[in-house]
Amino acid sequence: MKHLFFDIRKLHKLDEKRSPMFEKNRFAKVMVYIGIAFWAAYLVLFGVLLPSAFSEGFPGMEPYHILNKGLLIVLALDFLVRFLFPTPIQEVKPFLLLPIPKRKIMTVLLMREAVNPFNLFWLFLFVPFALLSVTRFYGLAGILGYAVGIWLLTVMNSYWSMLIRVLKRQKFIYICWCLPVYGILALLEFLPGTHWVSTFTMNWGEGFILWNPLAFLGALAAIGLMGFINYKVQLHLIYSELSRVEDTKLKKISDYSFLDRYGNVGEYMRLELKMLFRNKTPRSQFWGFIAIMVMFAVALAFDVYEGSYMNNFICLYCYCVLGLITLSQVMAIEGNYIDGLMVRRESVYNMLRAKYYVQCALLAIPFILCLVPVFRATIPLLMVVSYGLFTMGIVFPVTMQMAVYNDKTAPLNTGVMGKRQNNNVYQTVIILASFTVPLLINRGLELLLGSTGGYIAMGMLGLAGFLTHRWWIGNIYTRFMARRYRNMEGFRNTR
Repeated sequence: MKHLFFDIRKLHKLDEKRSPMFEKNRFAKVMVYIGIAFWAAYLVLFGVLLPSAFSEGFPGMEPYHILNKGLLIVLALDFLVRFLFPTPIQEVKPFLLLPIPKRKIMTVLLMREAVNPFNLFWLFLFVPFALLSVTRFYGLAGILGYAVGIWLLTVMNSYWSMLIRVLKRQKFIYICWCLPVYGILALLEFLPGTHWVSTFTMNWGEGFILWNPLAFLGALAAIGLMGFINYKVQLHLIYSELSRVEDTKLKKISDYSFLDRYGNVGEYMRLELKMLFRNKTPRSQFWGFIAIMVMFAVALAFDVYEGSYMNNFICLYCYCVLGLITLSQVMAIEGNYIDGLMVRRESVYNMLRAKYYVQCALLAIPFILCLVPVFRATIPLLMVVSYGLFTMGIVFPVTMQMAVYNDKTAPLNTGVMGKRQNNNVYQTVIILASFTVPLLINRGLELLLGSTGGYIAMGMLGLAGFLTHRWWIGNIYTRFMARRYRNMEGFRNTR
């Protein structure tokens, strides 16, 4: 088993180096490392500031007691973040061809999940916090026990998250399995006079600090239970997970007949909608980000950020996120059937128009969600309208320039952050700029024209971009056709 673990690890590294995307992914990897360092620094900062804040806010309790009361919140955040990661079952396919029992392979992949470096990420928060709050009572031994305990809890949480992710990939509705779990925990915590969950986690965290054997045995038992459930479930689902054959039962098929009146553009709009709702990756991304939009809309409605500029970022994010996920990979998704698309020259032009129209239509979703905080008077209607128009007329056209430079096929049935992503330098820069530059433009226009004038100017810019969409889509089409053979070669080599 030990040799198999290291052999699989070595083969994965070789697979990444031999991938056609290895060279082009280097810039994206550097940006990812910079982002990781940024958030690690944030966690360290919070770990340094929280002890004094807790001491002032709760003078009758030690700071580590307060943080331990909120362990469930940290684990819930960790649970959500892990939805961006692939599951080990997605990496098992090449090894099923080898004369190795699939049970051993699954065991090794579950072991790899346990030693995933991300399980140590939250220590950037807890270790600095413990140095300032635990050392004076329990010394370095207390810090070491606390760190080991937190690591065990994140391993347990990784198996729990993996289980829900695997079930979600079968049917999205299976994500609801996590609702009763968190619902029961919330009920036990918030019923009047209970606070059982926070009291339990407070004592559990202190047990780690005191090196209480029961605390560590409880964590190990939870890890063993979640690992065993994952092992059984993933072995049962392994072939349905790896197979690309969908359920063959007769279902009601939406033909979107209302699009017939729009001719060829309507046909490509129909194709775009079917791609979005019938393929695992786009469908999971769509519903996942809809859920995030709903949470952000609730945060805006209850004025969680108390009128700060964060409201602007959330409003912009809700408008941009669905379009950026799809449009940043424009032509990369179509690389799966690029040969059929190139049969007629005007097909690419009509496809680009259809893709743009569908994404503009989907902007109605964040607009409707943002109306809730508008009715509650936490954000102005003018801001919602201006960011919607600016996204439609400026952000989307800039993002669609990727149609010229994308030359790697994007798979439609892999995880959001699988090991082979098609992000290149241009995609990374455009995505980052889409979430930052509009805010800078808004701030500059506010200084020049005032708040109302700035929103009106942004809306007019976006409206101008939308009214000229045929011109700039035609420009994208012309530039794509000038390098079509180079791009087609890349699409074929990376299918």
